[in-house]
Amino acid sequence: MPTDIEIAQAAHPQPIGQIAAAAGIPEEALAPYGRLIAKVDPARVPGDAKARLILVTAINPTPAGEGKTTVSVGLADGMTKLGRKAMLALREPSLGPVFGMKGGATGGGHAQVLPMEQINLHFTGDLHAITAANNLLAAMVDNHIQQGNRLGIDPRRVTWRRCLDVNDRQLRQIVSGLGGKANGMPREDGFDITAASEVMAVFCLASDLRDLKARLARLQVARTFDGRPVTAGDLHAQGAMTALLRDALQPNLVQTIDGTPCLMHGGPFANIAHGCNSVIATKTAMRLADYVVTEAGFGADLGAEKFLDIKCRMSGLWPDAVVLVATVRALKAHGGCPKADLAAEDLAALERGLPNLTAHIDRIQQVWHRPVIVALNRFVTDTEAEMRLVEAACRRLGVPVRLCDGWAKGGAGVTELAQLVCDTADQQPKVEPTYAYADELSLKDKLTAVATRVYGAADVAFGAGVLRQLKAMEDEGFGRCPVCIAKTQYSFSDNPKALGAPTGHTLHIRQVRLSAGAGFVVAFAGDIIAMPGLPKAPAAEAIDVSEDGQIVGLF
Repeated sequence: MPTDIEIAQAAHPQPIGQIAAAAGIPEEALAPYGRLIAKVDPARVPGDAKARLILVTAINPTPAGEGKTTVSVGLADGMTKLGRKAMLALREPSLGPVFGMKGGATGGGHAQVLPMEQINLHFTGDLHAITAANNLLAAMVDNHIQQGNRLGIDPRRVTWRRCLDVNDRQLRQIVSGLGGKANGMPREDGFDITAASEVMAVFCLASDLRDLKARLARLQVARTFDGRPVTAGDLHAQGAMTALLRDALQPNLVQTIDGTPCLMHGGPFANIAHGCNSVIATKTAMRLADYVVTEAGFGADLGAEKFLDIKCRMSGLWPDAVVLVATVRALKAHGGCPKADLAAEDLAALERGLPNLTAHIDRIQQVWHRPVIVALNRFVTDTEAEMRLVEAACRRLGVPVRLCDGWAKGGAGVTELAQLVCDTADQQPKVEPTYAYADELSLKDKLTAVATRVYGAADVAFGAGVLRQLKAMEDEGFGRCPVCIAKTQYSFSDNPKALGAPTGHTLHIRQVRLSAGAGFVVAFAGDIIAMPGLPKAPAAEAIDVSEDGQIVGLF
């Protein structure tokens, strides 16, 4: 059986100019990056948003794999096969998972976005630009302290962290500025992965270049000796940061193996960030197509919650339908089946794992009041009895379910799902969004609402000083901000080993951060951290370049 990269390398993509022309993108809006990639200037794309918006999310991920991006790509390709004008709006990959454990973010099999190698590696350099802008601000903070500290920054209260788009646990907590006076002021410091940088969040939520610069100016980086906040604007850093991000802010146009256009732009990681593609890319796609398929990171408790409660709240977007991806293998894993045994039929484990699927369905319907369709992503090891069991469970809930065979067949294997999704979206009237919490609630009550309404928790335990920090944020005018909970992706709880659909647990909030530029408050639950580490056998060990220049081992 060919690998994903072998399938991608055997494909015959069209020149990007042809893809752009078919999508209705004017030539003057296009800046090619070689033959298969182009930047798109949204200001030169005419028209108003007209598309039906489809959100693809998933059950809690497991090592068995769910294939959310594969289904997203296959769904858009299926719409294209049906003669519908469809476009994808996806997130860019991070090098952390590519070289770590999870892999890339271009789909799989015959439901992939091309060119797979470039996208999963440096692409157009967007994440590098975000890294550079983040670290320029960090350098300007420390330089200001070194050069006389006119603002009176307390080095013990510098909160702006550096970032790197590589999993590197060694950099989570460091001491910088060692080596004497000429090398700066020694202080505790640290790195987050680029996807978790607030610059990434600002980048994804900005509506245009002007909004980007204004958000960058509001970034809080430190406190003075008398407790006043210091911003990037106080350091006059926003202009240079915007210059670094100017070209990156334009979405990237690529294509699927079937030739469906895709705007891929903005960051991943809904466990430690808001995990959505950029508002600019989504809205640009909605001006060009009749149906736009987008995705949110990890399970619906993280990705969909942040898409709906943060991105939609700030942008005015609202999906017409939600597709919930599940696999028989992943549901068996939630039912306690060991990874080594997932290929064998196990109806008992599947039955035990089904509550994870039904809990996600419940949240989408009851919290956000969106129609949900289950996409059962098919693996070759799935048996007829197992698939019938999942279908029967969905029927009992009155939720439609369709099999997806996009990995093996591309869009041709997803036409039934595509037809159902288009029909469902077309029938939806325009409605007012329904969020998990109201703007007027306190930050504490917003966190509690997500914990109880979405995670199924009974209570929230706040660590030492957290409630005092939340109150201080409210006193400074940030009380109406949405909340962004960083939590393990593997469970509804903050315990990654609590599989299925745990209820009645306590969510433990140990730390909070204000993201003033992004406009939300980040809360860290359990042991989650913003700089992942590499696994025992990282994917990087298998990635190589052949003598003829072909990249191998990328998945």
